[in-house]
Amino acid sequence: MAYESVDKLQKVLADKVFSHTKDPKKAAGRALGTLVEIITYYLLKSWGLNNQISIERGLEEYGNPDITHNVEYSLHPIIRSATVTVDKSDKSITSNIVLKALEAANFNLKGLERKSNHLLSNGILRNACTIATSNNSFLLASIKTDNGDTLELHIYEQNRKPYAIFECKRVGVEEGMSKGPQTIEKAKQGAYVARMASSLQKIRTEKGELHGIIYKSNGSYVIKSFVELMEEVIYSNDKELLRRFILTVGIVSNHGNWFTSDNPNKELKVLAQSYDWLLFLHDKGLSEFIEQLLLKPKKQHQLIRDTFLSSYSEGKKKNQFTKVQMNFEVDKILLNYFNKNLKNIESWFNIISPKKKKLSTLKDELNVLKNKNWTAILK
Repeated sequence: MAYESVDKLQKVLADKVFSHTKDPKKAAGRALGTLVEIITYYLLKSWGLNNQISIERGLEEYGNPDITHNVEYSLHPIIRSATVTVDKSDKSITSNIVLKALEAANFNLKGLERKSNHLLSNGILRNACTIATSNNSFLLASIKTDNGDTLELHIYEQNRKPYAIFECKRVGVEEGMSKGPQTIEKAKQGAYVARMASSLQKIRTEKGELHGIIYKSNGSYVIKSFVELMEEVIYSNDKELLRRFILTVGIVSNHGNWFTSDNPNKELKVLAQSYDWLLFLHDKGLSEFIEQLLLKPKKQHQLIRDTFLSSYSEGKKKNQFTKVQMNFEVDKILLNYFNKNLKNIESWFNIISPKKKKLSTLKDELNVLKNKNWTAILK
């Protein structure tokens, strides 16, 4: 590893990329948070979940829909999907252009309200681009294939109710500080959302054992050991267990160099008991991503570095290196990098909770949830 701690890495970014800012270290810290989000997003895409992903949706609290919380990524059931081809010669691929192509393909748009987003504009791609919405669904578009003069698009309608959510948190204490009040509050906020999202709720016994409780529509309920009940729900076809269930996944990374997945601090403990799954993106993995793609890239990855630097340069016009907005060509390179190096990238993550579980188990659970008959479950 080129940098033995996140602190050292943050200093390099502060000196090399953010020296023009008022607070270079703070700016570098924010950028590290963005990189964790990007790594998570492309990991999900490389797991075959592109069509299920929504970004920054409002999530209703279970049993209390008046309160919503934005979550970084949510995975939704697909109601229907289609592919269309559009002309790439236009400067922008707007929602109207995509919707007109759908109408020509006899895709029923009744009940959908058009949105004004641009899927592609001046070489910048909008990830998980919403082109229309209804009371119960989102209609999204993404680019399937670049054919030179034309683009083949994925169009998919997602049910508003997600079956899983992912959130990214950087937790810990910055160098030179004795404690981190901001990060513990952020951890508590994330923990609150994780605990309020799903019908599968966590309860503690007097001895500290973690159990789960899930209510059915007739008011009856099931109580069992939490992990046992979570697995039962995921692999069940019982509509009563699944209809309000949401798998909650947290991705955490170090903020400063004073804890590890094996030696957790208070923030990590708070998050570990709140999310169904908590993954730790360790320093080595984040360092490897930054070293290989942003600081010392190979020729085929040079555009990633150039785009990153231009997005954070003094006098920048538009950021094109975020989870929402990404340079179109860089998106292709990142997808290729993740697909080719997936096994190694997966090794960047340690499982904090559930204990003794593997990342392959989480992938299997997401795949099982993805392939449920949600039309029947949610009707």
